Amino acid sequence: MSKPAKWSDPAHKLFPYQVGFTAPPMDFDAAPSDFLRICPPTVGVHGRLLHAPGYAHELSQRADNFHLLDDVVHCMSNAGADVVGQVGTNWVHANGTDVDDIRRFVGEVGEKYETPFHMAGLTLVDACQANGYERVALNSVYFWPDWRDGVVRFLRSADIDVVWFGNFVDQGWYPTQQEVNDLTWIFPGDLALASMRHVLDRAPAVDAIVVNGMSNYRDSCGQPQRLVGLVADIEAAIGTPVVSADVSLYWAILRTLGVEPIGRQGSLLASLQTPAGQPATTARTTTDHER
Repeated sequence: MSKPAKWSDPAHKLFPYQVGFTAPPMDFDAAPSDFLRICPPTVGVHGRLLHAPGYAHELSQRADNFHLLDDVVHCMSNAGADVVGQVGTNWVHANGTDVDDIRRFVGEVGEKYETPFHMAGLTLVDACQANGYERVALNSVYFWPDWRDGVVRFLRSADIDVVWFGNFVDQGWYPTQQEVNDLTWIFPGDLALASMRHVLDRAPAVDAIVVNGMSNYRDSCGQPQRLVGLVADIEAAIGTPVVSADVSLYWAILRTLGVEPIGRQGSLLASLQTPAGQPATTARTTTDHER
């Protein structure tokens, strides 16, 4: 199962840094587009959906299709990806797995196909641990109750103290989970900041707010956008770091590549940027599961 030798020669690659993404079935995912917007032109992205007919976003279906993640990394490795990212926080806990189980899984898959693999749910833990965030509140946004509770269990399995957690129904923004589901992950623009303030009101003494999932918020033109484009302003408004699953996944991928994001970013991605006046670094960072 060795990676094709030709990909070790940069002359055969379309981009110096090649990234593969996969997302839950039945969704057109924004991650490849969002990621490219924060990357220099030396980075290219390839996407591949999981094929799971009849998929309805149930945890049991994720558990049943977990083996497809191995298949994705295999395919991306053969195609010359340098790293693969998996979108969707719930996959890390759908089998009742904890942080040690998932670290072992991504390490084994990455080693087998000679291509580092990052799962969004695990990158939330990695980002908190790398920054010393021990006490967090979880903004569970649109997550169903069993999804929300699974994320809490997973974070706590990494000894992260989740002092408060709640989704949009818990926070009082919507009366029922069905009304949240009917919006298909897209919400009014002002809810992004309002929900963070609500969470901080409930848990003011936390190191960071963690946000699961890939929620979208409409901008002034009605275009949905994810938290990666909003976090810098939100953090400036509330004075607390925000670690969202989209941002932590991109952070993990960029760390692996040794590539700096471009543009104004929130604190997590900004930590990868060279301060003004200093020479940029291109050294590749070795991730925990590659050691």
